[in-house]
Amino acid sequence: MSKIHPPFDLLPPLWRGVGITLQLTILAAVLAVLTSFVIGFARLARYRLLRVLATLYVEIFRGTSVLVQLFWVYYVLPFFNLKLTAMQAGILVLGLNYGAYGSEIVRSSILAIPKHQTEAGIALNMTPNQIMARIILPQALLLMLPPFGNLFIELLKGTALVSLITLSDLMFQGTLMRTSTLRSFEVFSLVLILYFLLAYPITLAVRAWEKKLSQGRA
Repeated sequence: MSKIHPPFDLLPPLWRGVGITLQLTILAAVLAVLTSFVIGFARLARYRLLRVLATLYVEIFRGTSVLVQLFWVYYVLPFFNLKLTAMQAGILVLGLNYGAYGSEIVRSSILAIPKHQTEAGIALNMTPNQIMARIILPQALLLMLPPFGNLFIELLKGTALVSLITLSDLMFQGTLMRTSTLRSFEVFSLVLILYFLLAYPITLAVRAWEKKLSQGRA
């Protein structure tokens, strides 16, 4: 068994991995949110073809492993003359994958708003876009926040998979240091703590935003 040493000398390389993990998480989260709303609204569209295509997208990304998706994008796309860097592949796959789950949050939150509120908007001679923007979405956003917070935390944890396509994120740096130092306990304990320190602010931010949006709403 390897001897346990003070872990402070392990932090600098791990901090470099934290930077990559943060960058990947933020960019993939932006793509996931955009995808969530586009696909979520597409699944509620009046046109059947659009609904079918959106549903097919969701089922494919939810029904296949995100790790297999990463390998396919990073290792198979070059055969079609489309080569992405590990960072680009990670952002694309994580954003599209978690966007598929996020689209269900968007769709279910909009459907949860009582229909009589839409009817009230029609009675006030509002257009469908006005009803959505002024009545439905403000209430639906409040319903979306807690599950989106969970989704972002899951996305953060999912970034550990990109270490398998050679991106030097936090998990990659931890594995590399464990191999070179054989200090498994210290290395992976620090990695565990750092992931928690990255995830907890997301929870706090979602709670604060939810509290702000809920002010004045009974």
